[in-house]
Amino acid sequence: MKKSVVILGSTGSIGKSLLDIITRDKQNFKILLLTANKNYKLLLKQAKLYNVKNILISNKYFFEKAKSFNKNKNINILNNFKNLKKIFNKKIDYTMSAIVGIEGLLPTLKIIKFTKKIAIANKEPIICAWNLIKNELEKNKTEFIPVDSEHFSVWYALKGNNIRNIERVYLTASGGSLLNVPFKQYKKLSMKRILNHPNWNMGKKITIDSSNMINKVFEIIEAKKLFNISYKKLSIIIHPKSYIHAIIKFNDGMINIIAHDTTMEIPIFNSLYEKNKKNYKTTQLNIKNLNNLDLKEASINKFPLLNILKSLPEQNSLFETILVSANDELVKLFLNKKIPYTSITKVLIKFLSLTEFKKYKKIQPKKIQEIIKLSEYVRFKIGSISI
Repeated sequence: MKKSVVILGSTGSIGKSLLDIITRDKQNFKILLLTANKNYKLLLKQAKLYNVKNILISNKYFFEKAKSFNKNKNINILNNFKNLKKIFNKKIDYTMSAIVGIEGLLPTLKIIKFTKKIAIANKEPIICAWNLIKNELEKNKTEFIPVDSEHFSVWYALKGNNIRNIERVYLTASGGSLLNVPFKQYKKLSMKRILNHPNWNMGKKITIDSSNMINKVFEIIEAKKLFNISYKKLSIIIHPKSYIHAIIKFNDGMINIIAHDTTMEIPIFNSLYEKNKKNYKTTQLNIKNLNNLDLKEASINKFPLLNILKSLPEQNSLFETILVSANDELVKLFLNKKIPYTSITKVLIKFLSLTEFKKYKKIQPKKIQEIIKLSEYVRFKIGSISI
């Protein structure tokens, strides 16, 4: 029997990687729904290639464009997640949630009750609303797997181990595209140079986040929520080779080092075939990588955004929504050439220190509407700050 699959964000890098994996085993999968925000031409192409009857385009303008462009009457084009009951007459076997940014939160929450297992690749929903997601997972008895390489590695290593036995978890960071570039040269760098990551082939947003290490701030928050580990037990290590993804030190003296090649296909593949293991063809063990791991501490002077970790509340709060939304908006402004690269860090630090936002560190999100409303306000507010 074919395994039913849904991919939220199929036109992004994670979605395309999952489709590549499915292509190699096409006879064992049936894709029920693919979604995108704007890229309707690629989405329609994917639907035709994988014989998908339902696609969803969240942007209304591109939804209308898709309807006009589409010549295949067998493809049902949707614009929102309100009528999922009409598509799914029984629970989906596997869902990948890979919509970039906080925009992925609502679709993730909506799809949980329709799926047996959900793999979440996007950080923002977990960071902003893990308590809401966790409630939905428990209520609907839906299995969850994190797909971000570092968190997948920790999840994989913790199988059969008690979290209480952890002394410390180290998440590795490549250091991004600018690791060896002096700060004084940042203003001279082209966007092409900043987006040129030495190891990973990622989307523009995550590449920018990697370059100033805000992605590691997000990943520490994510790890704290997913594994219920105190911030005091979480650390970041610079590892330019990106071969090791996490290191776990247990209180019995044992240390687990989790490593794999620099491809997101490996955590995606393992999330898809978790209980029905198949062989993943990879390169032979690279002894040179093991002989020169090149691990080093992350420098606050080089990456000042790491200071944000010192001011985060231990409990789930709406402050995380402010952090994520402000960063999203600043990266968007940079990619649209409205602000220089250096303004992302400078403005984000200034913005988070505003008095009006301090109260949100004590407020836990109770409804998705709270998060969405606050996110919209933050994005608007960013425009009022002198950049």
